[in-house]
Amino acid sequence: MVVALLAVGCTSQPTAGASPGPAFNATDTAWILLMIPMTERAQLLTDLAPSRTADPSLAKLAAKTGSTLRGDLRRLRAVLRLSGVPDTHPHEGHNMPGMVSLATLEKAAATNGQAFDRILSDALRAGFTQSRLLCAGEQTHGQADEARELAAAIARSTAEQSSQLDKLRAAQPATSGDETTRDNGITAIEAGQAESVWAAKQLGRPIVKAWHSIAPSRSRTGSSRREVRTASRSRRGRQHARA
Repeated sequence: MVVALLAVGCTSQPTAGASPGPAFNATDTAWILLMIPMTERAQLLTDLAPSRTADPSLAKLAAKTGSTLRGDLRRLRAVLRLSGVPDTHPHEGHNMPGMVSLATLEKAAATNGQAFDRILSDALRAGFTQSRLLCAGEQTHGQADEARELAAAIARSTAEQSSQLDKLRAAQPATSGDETTRDNGITAIEAGQAESVWAAKQLGRPIVKAWHSIAPSRSRTGSSRREVRTASRSRRGRQHARA
């Protein structure tokens, strides 16, 4: 079912065009068209690592990941051509769970050292997690052997890279409190995960957003201004009396 796959990603459907090949169903093509931009964004981030990371081990992992991503892209595009569905870029400009956002790429390109390493490792971790989830959906609901086999291969390589990243992070010294403040943001959200989805995962329960439009209290503002004027007149009166 295509719904099962799209529920964990973006809801955009492939644009109407050539019909999928007889062995491909809607889940196959939706998975391919979603994985291509996710892989492209992740590759752009790993390409920044050689000149910006402060950790040689992380640089090595980024290089290996980047090489794997380039291979994945070639195979994804080949399978897409085999399906007969044109690449209409249905997810262009979207920020989805696990996808490296354009804002994250800009921030990473302007950062060096340990700050860059945190952006890279957090974004990769979010991407690995989402990629494995999407590949599991394709393996369960996809139809084309070519797509399902590629999903299985990507899931295996992603699990291996995720394990290596976890070992690197475990070996890193704990960061100081000021490095985990809210001002630094939550990289998973910056990487494209919706805030409500992130919060729901932390709390273990669904999140329902509520909006309000409470305007600032005018009476409070007016009262404050009157207090300032009264205090100012009082000071001038005392100064005049002393004179």
